[in-house]
Amino acid sequence: MTIDGSHGQVDGTTDAGRPDDDVPAPPGVVTPGPGPEGESPAREDRAIVTVPGDDGRVEPIAGVVGTKTGMFGIDGTGDTSGYGGLVRTIAMPRATRAPYGGWFDATAESLGNALAAGGIAWDDAIESVLVDRGELTFFVRRHALLDVCRRLRDEAELRYEFCAGVSGVHFPQDSGRELHAVYHLLSITHNRRIRLVATCPDADPHVPSVVSVYPTNDWHERETFDFFGIVFDGHPALTRIQMPDDWPGHPQRKDYPLGGIPVEYKGASIPPPDQRRAYS
Repeated sequence: MTIDGSHGQVDGTTDAGRPDDDVPAPPGVVTPGPGPEGESPAREDRAIVTVPGDDGRVEPIAGVVGTKTGMFGIDGTGDTSGYGGLVRTIAMPRATRAPYGGWFDATAESLGNALAAGGIAWDDAIESVLVDRGELTFFVRRHALLDVCRRLRDEAELRYEFCAGVSGVHFPQDSGRELHAVYHLLSITHNRRIRLVATCPDADPHVPSVVSVYPTNDWHERETFDFFGIVFDGHPALTRIQMPDDWPGHPQRKDYPLGGIPVEYKGASIPPPDQRRAYS
């Protein structure tokens, strides 16, 4: 089974072959357990797509947050792609339970121990852990982002000295967490890469700046603010970096109007996409 979502395809691989649920998590790591009547505590309001595993168990694969139509998922303007009949599911990969495998477990354990040494509980800092396509992602609660980054950088067992930048992602259907700030970290010491994700709602688009920990994020945070509207609190000079200062809106958000500025070629004018012929 394959689910086509906004991150690409969520492969129908299950946890078959992993130890049973009663296997304890690594020391210092608390993984989310079932909520009331088996609901997921992190995404209780999301439908869960399931697929039977090799051992006959039914495993959740992804939380479905909505659907989109057409090639680009636009709404309210004409579809000029010719693919207006496409309907695709927007499915977010679910959290992964420990053990995660290989050095992923050591990283989670070391981070959990470092947080605990500073008096920070795992659940207060980490929303969930995801292992998908051989990559390790920590969903970090935004108020704890700086604490997590400092420990990832400074702890000898972690040493994620380099942050390659921050990117924005906009999921309008992901209610209460529509904006995602995504950080890619590299440990030069241990030659390992991980991803951090901090989310915030459209109504409160604030995430702490990590420039004090990773100075290379200075212009990356400005670009993400410019294109997605995420406000990085504590940034030394948070201004637009590509669009004019008085530009209305943030052009890479999915609710931004498609088109609107005619393009001219030697006197000929091409109308914006929302004024062209629609095929659906």
